[in-house]
Amino acid sequence: VQLQASGGGLVQAGESLRLSCAASGRFASIGVMSWYRQAPGKERELVATINKGDPPSVADRFTISRDDAKNMIFLQMNDLKPYDTAVYYCNAYIRRAWGRDMSYYWGQGTQVTVSS
Repeated sequence: VQLQASGGGLVQAGESLRLSCAASGRFASIGVMSWYRQAPGKERELVATINKGDPPSVADRFTISRDDAKNMIFLQMNDLKPYDTAVYYCNAYIRRAWGRDMSYYWGQGTQVTVSS
C-alpha cells in the first residue's frame, strides 16, 4: 500500500493550493483519511479528516474532500498564510485484506511554503 501526496509548492500569502493524495496497491477497504502537517521545529498536527462517503468539509480556509472511486483525498487551501508553511502528509486507515485488521498508513509528504 502506498499513499502519494502531491500539489505542494511555493506560493505567496493570499494564494491557493490544492493538495492531492492517492492510495495505491492492494487493499480491501479504506476508512478514514486525513491530512496532517508538520512545520519546522513543531509536532505534526491534524488538519482535516474525512470518512468514506462523507461530503466535503470546510474548516476555516481549508476544504477536505474525497473521491472514493479513485481512492483519493484532496485539500483545497485558500488564502494561505505564512504560518501554513509545513510539510503536509496524508494518512489513511486501510484494511489490507478481508479478515485482517486495519492499520494507519502515511504518505511521504508534500512541502507547502507560503511567502509573505
